[in-house]
This record gives sequence, structure tokens and C-alpha cells, in this order.
Amino acid sequence: MATNKSNVTLTGLARRFVDDGLLDETTAKDAFIQAANNKIPLITYLVQNNLAASKGLAYAAAMEFGVSVLDLGAFLPEMLPEKLVDEKLIRKHNALPLYKRGNRLYIALSDPTNIQALDEIKFNTGLSTDAVLVDDAKLREAIEKYLESQDTTMGDLNDADLEGVETEGGEGEDETAISASDIDDAPIVKYVNKMLLDAIRGGASDIHFEPYEKTYRVRYRTDGILKEISRPSIKLAPKIAARVKIMSQLDISERRVPQDGRIKMKLSKTKAIDFRVNTLPTLWGEKIVLRILDPSQAKLGIDVLGYEEDQKQLYLDALEQPQGMILVTGPTGSGKTVSLYTGLNILNTPERNISTAEDPAEINLEGINQVNVNTKVGLGFAEALRAFLRQDPDIIMVGEIRDLETANIAIKAAQTGHLVLSTLHTNSAAETLTRMMNMGVPAFNIATSVSLIIAQRLGRRLCNSCKQPAEIPREALLAEGFTQEQIDTGFTLFRPKGCDKCNGGYKGRVGIYEVVKITDELANMIMEEASSIKIAKRAEAEGFRNLRHSALLKVMQGVTSLEEANRVTKD
Repeated sequence: MATNKSNVTLTGLARRFVDDGLLDETTAKDAFIQAANNKIPLITYLVQNNLAASKGLAYAAAMEFGVSVLDLGAFLPEMLPEKLVDEKLIRKHNALPLYKRGNRLYIALSDPTNIQALDEIKFNTGLSTDAVLVDDAKLREAIEKYLESQDTTMGDLNDADLEGVETEGGEGEDETAISASDIDDAPIVKYVNKMLLDAIRGGASDIHFEPYEKTYRVRYRTDGILKEISRPSIKLAPKIAARVKIMSQLDISERRVPQDGRIKMKLSKTKAIDFRVNTLPTLWGEKIVLRILDPSQAKLGIDVLGYEEDQKQLYLDALEQPQGMILVTGPTGSGKTVSLYTGLNILNTPERNISTAEDPAEINLEGINQVNVNTKVGLGFAEALRAFLRQDPDIIMVGEIRDLETANIAIKAAQTGHLVLSTLHTNSAAETLTRMMNMGVPAFNIATSVSLIIAQRLGRRLCNSCKQPAEIPREALLAEGFTQEQIDTGFTLFRPKGCDKCNGGYKGRVGIYEVVKITDELANMIMEEASSIKIAKRAEAEGFRNLRHSALLKVMQGVTSLEEANRVTKD
């Protein structure tokens, strides 16, 4: 049940933040309610949503409780107690074990009122627990470093040891491939492993190996932008291609047709990264592209994807429905898969039977029955869907609706008591509806089955360490799409600068979303076969932000720059 903020009386920390001028009364009440609804500490909610500076919150909390703020910079990851507290508990409560004295374990927390964290850690470790107050932003950074140090990942690998990294092909062992790898040049093995590991270290999403007439280059796609990394000799092109094909269990003698494969790189006993591999014959040799697939991306949780609170709630509400269809749309590389798998991860409980049909399955999740479609043997999306309906399903995910047959079966499933998730390649929520009509799906079926549409893009996040305020004239802001009311409220725009912690002023990416619930009015317009323009106007009138307005909101929040918003959403 929603809490009315007029009934909220601020006490404790929330009152201290208002009295110290860190928050106004209305913002504090909203944050208090949202933090309670999301079951997260108030300070964590405020920092995640950029409502107040983490340093100011830490010192206000220190004054409220009469304690000191500990500087986490004094603690190196290797100094912290190893494997005392489960990673799930650390992430759940944003809590870091600092040191153990006798039977007492001292836990770093940014919110000293988070008694649940202390109690759960005490129960799981059998130790008495004491809270130590720290800055929330520094705590998050320290937790990531700590968890990385607990897992012998690529940070511990020296270049001299690169050839020792374990890799597996996607289809099991192959005698020919193993024999070929034994005679492969050691420098090539080391070079390819280094390219893969450097890409993971740098947060790249794709690796491109590209041969030309006289040159050869390697590029990484980081935060959506391709950047040249290396230019090995063109003479090495065949050996590099052969090495990657051996790793992905492909036919090294076949150079005339494209091939698809998969590599699993084991970085440690508990950490592995998958690569989806595609080869393409070009004029001067085989171009190879590897997509980096990190299963942990689907387990980050919906809070870090970039949904605004109202959009997130619409998605969660749709996931709670026993039937209906949720469609995620956007161009290749816009984060559709992560959005879908985040939803599936929320739904993935022992009580539910979940099946997915994909081309191919990019993220492996235990508890979900994943099927790779294979048109060569007659297993397409439609055939997989028909089989799912005979497997007592609760939830079905279709990698993509490409044709009328698949669309009709998916809609039938959504109308007969199943929750269906899928994707389409369209530019907006409204165009998704008209695209389905153009495929031949009856308007009545669309109106009665589709419950939610999410259109999305990925924009680069500004680096918090170096972003700078930008002065832009009022007229220019109006021309970009900001409203007079937004400008009058006052906000600071930021631009990228660049430092040693980021890539040209940006670090990481954030989702930009248009989330549209199919209301009764929109359903009537669909049945009347209204145009996408009319549907889009009606959705906006009902309060659903389009992609452009969502991008501008991210600019107002200081999450990204106006230039980046224009790059991903400019009409």
C-alpha cells in the first residue's frame, strides 16, 4: 500500500538531513517513502538517486549518532577479513567487513540505522557485529575492490601468465582443435589472450579483429563507442583468425562462409566470461567479432539500470501479472537482453517454470530452461514456442518476434494464462504496436495481450570525478526540448572533461527508457488501428515520457551530457 507523504513525520536521520540543509522537507519525505518501499537504507537511496552528496550525508549521520566517520582509504582490500561474509549479504546490505577482534566483527555501513544488516551478518557468521560509519560512495567503491580481490580475477594475472588462462569452446572438446592448438605459436596464444583480458578489464562489450589490404587492426567497443587498440602486422592475420576459431571450436579450414561459435574463458574457479564469436569472410581475410557476455550483468538488479522510479514500478507491476506480454524494443546493443534477463531474474523462483527461446542464448541463468533456436534443423522461434506450450510453462521469453507465425503463437500464450517477454527491433513504443499490425497481427489481439512496452537506448554516464558544469543559453535549452517550467526550477548541466579514471569524460552507461503501459484508451486506439504518431501523442498525454524526454531528464540529473543525449535520442 502506498504511503501518503502528508502523513509522514520526519524523525532521526531524515530530520537531521533537513535541519542541516542537505534536503528540503518534500524531497526528504519522498525519499523516506521510496526507500521504505524499495527496502533499502535511506542514505543508499539518496546517493543512488543523486539527491544529496554522500560525504555530507555521512557527516550529518555522524553528528546525529555522536560517532566518527572512518576513512575507508586507509583499508586495502588485502587487509580485510577473507570470506567471512557471503557476497550476497555484502551486496544486499551495502555492508563491508572491516576487521575481526576476538568474537567481534566490525562492519562498515553508510547508514548506522541498518540494524537488519548487522543481525543477518551476525546470524550467518556466528560473530557479534558492530557498525562503523563510512561515506556511502567510498563504501560502494571499496566493496567492489574487496569482492574483486576475493575472486582471483584478471586483476591478478600478469602478462607473462596469460597463456595459462583456461578457455573452452561452445560445443565441448574437439580432438582436431586441441591438436591444432598444441602447434599454434605461443606468441599468438599470448597475444589473443591479452586482447580478450584487456577488453574485460576495460569494460568493453565487443572486440573487432579486422584485416585490410596492408594493415590489421583490433578495436574495442567501450560504452558504445569503437576505439582502435592495436595494429599487429598484417602477416599475423591468418594466425590470429585461426587461434580465435580454435578457441571457439570452429572449422579452421573453412574461410569462405561465416561461422558462429562461443568461447568460455575461466578466469578463476568461480569467475568465467563467455564470448559469442562470429567470423565473416572479407576481401582481405576473415573479420572476427567477439561479443563479451558477462552473466553478472543480469544480476545487478533493476535499480542500477537507469529506470526512473515511475518507470521501474510500471515494469515491476507488469512482471507481477500472471499473464500478458511485455515487449522490449530498441536497436542492436541498446541493452534489451539485460532488461529482459533482469526481469527474468526477478521472476526466477522454484515455484515458476520459465523457458526461453533465443538466437543464441547470451546469458546463462540457473533455473531457467534456455533453448537455442536452430533453423538448419527446423527449430525456429515458432517451433520452440509450440513445444513450450506443451511443457506446462508459467513464463516464456522469446528472443525476438520476427514473423507473423511467432507473433501469433506468442500472443496466444499471453492470452491463455502465460506471461510472455520478447523483443522487437523498432524505435519507439508506438512504432512497436504499428509494426505488429503491419506484420498481420489482428489489432484486437494486440490490444488484449500486450500489457507493457519498453523502448530503450544506452547513453554514456558522465565521469563523476571530472565532469564540469556547462553554461547553455535559455533559448538553446528550449530548442533542445526542455520546458519553460524545467528551466525555471533551475538545474546544472554538465559536460565531459576526461581524466585517468574514465574514457574521454565518460565512465559506464545508463539506460534511457520509454515505458508505456497499455491503458484502456491506448487499447481502444490500437483496435481502431490508429497511426504510431497518434498513439505516441496519446501515451505522452497520459504521462508516459518518450525517449527524448527521458534523456533530457538524465541530463538534468547530471547523469549524462546534452551531447550524449543528442547522440542517442536526437530526432
